[in-house]
Amino acid sequence: MEEKLAIAKGIAEKYGQEHILNFYEELSAEKKEELLDEILTMDFKELESLYESTKVKPNFENAKIEALPHITKAELTEEQKQKYTKIGEEIIKQGKLAVVTMAGGQGTRLGHSGPKGTYDLGLESHKSIFEILCDNVKNAREAYGVAIPWYIMTSEENNEETIQFFEKNNYFNYPKEKIQFFKQGTLPMLDTNGKILLNEEGMIKQAPDGHGGVFEAMRKNGIIYKMKEQGIEWIFISGVDNILAKFVDPIFIGVQAEEKRMTASKSVIKAYADEKVGVFCKRDGKPGVIEYTEISDDLAKALDEKGEFLLGDANIVNHQFHISVLEKISTEKLPYHIAFKKANYKDKNGKIIEATEPNAYKFEAFLFDIFSAVPDMLVFRVKREEEFAPVKNKEGKDSPETARQLYKKFYNL
Repeated sequence: MEEKLAIAKGIAEKYGQEHILNFYEELSAEKKEELLDEILTMDFKELESLYESTKVKPNFENAKIEALPHITKAELTEEQKQKYTKIGEEIIKQGKLAVVTMAGGQGTRLGHSGPKGTYDLGLESHKSIFEILCDNVKNAREAYGVAIPWYIMTSEENNEETIQFFEKNNYFNYPKEKIQFFKQGTLPMLDTNGKILLNEEGMIKQAPDGHGGVFEAMRKNGIIYKMKEQGIEWIFISGVDNILAKFVDPIFIGVQAEEKRMTASKSVIKAYADEKVGVFCKRDGKPGVIEYTEISDDLAKALDEKGEFLLGDANIVNHQFHISVLEKISTEKLPYHIAFKKANYKDKNGKIIEATEPNAYKFEAFLFDIFSAVPDMLVFRVKREEEFAPVKNKEGKDSPETARQLYKKFYNL
C-alpha cells in the first residue's frame, strides 16, 4: 500500500492535483484503496485537455448548418401506416427489439431524494416514473406475446437504490429476468482553476459522463454481446424523464427497417425559439444535433422560407439503432461537452462548501454525437402531445404538473 501511495502522490503532484490526497489518512482502508485506484487509472492528460476546452466557446459560424429532412408520422397515409405497422409488429414478435432507459440521475431538482425514476408523479394510481415507463413493455407483452428485454442504465450514485426499488415493487409484475441494470461511467468535476473537486468524504467528486456514455457502458457490461446472442437487431434508447416515451412503436420500427436507416430519432416541433431542447440539423453535410446550451440566439430564431424555424425538429431523446451501429460506436470515444454546474465540495481546510451558484465544470458525452458517424439517419416527427411529457423542473415548464396533465389527457384519465 505504501508503494502504491507513493506512486499516486507522484502522479498527483506531476499534474498539480496533489490536494486530492489531502484527506487520505482520514479514509477507511477500503476508501483508501478506492482513491488510490482512481488516481492510478485516471487519465490526467485528458482532464487537462478538458479543462482547456472550457476556455473555448463552441462556434458554428464557419460551419454550414442546414435543416435535416424528416418524415412526419401524421402525414403518413392509412395504407403506409398499415404497411409499416405490419413490418414493425413482425420484428417485435420475432423478439428482435430491446429497449434501454437511461436513468442515472437523481430527482434533486424535483425536491425528491431518490433516483428520478422512483418519483411519484402524483397520479391517483401513485405510479412512479419507472412504473409508468414499464407499462410500455407490459402492454407490448400483452399485445405481441413477447417479453421485450429492458435494460436500465443507472449511475454509481443511484444503482443500489434503483435495484431495491424494483425489488420492493416486484419489478412491476414484469419478468425479472427481462430487466437488467448496468452503470454508466463517471468523470471528475473540476473547479474554475482546473482543480479536481473533492466530495464530502474527501474522495474525488465524480459526475456521470452523460448519456453518450451509454454505448461504452453497454459494451463494458457485455450487454451488446448479450443482445446479439439473443437475436436482438433493433434497440430503442430513451431517457427516464419522458413519461410519454413510446418504447415499442411498430410504425417507427417499420419505417426505419423499410427505409434501411441504421439510425433513427423521433422529434417534435420546437415550441418556441429558446426552448431548452437540442435541435436536429446537418452540420457540414453530416447529421447531428446542436444542444440548446451551444446554439446562438440568431440560429435558434432563424426561420426558413415557410416562416417556420429553420432548425425546428427538437430532440426528445427517443433514438433507435440497429445493433451494428452500437457495435461500432461502443468502441469509439465521443467528444465531451461542458456543463457549468453547482457543486458542493470539501475545501483544502476540510470545510464543506455549499454552492449557491454554478462553480464547477462537468463533462458529458452526448449520445447524438454518433450521428455524424453515420451516412444518413431518419428523423421521425411525432406529435408533442402524444409522445413528449418531460419531468425536469419542480415547477413551471416541464414539471410534474405539466407532465401529469399531458399524461392524463393522452390516456383520458
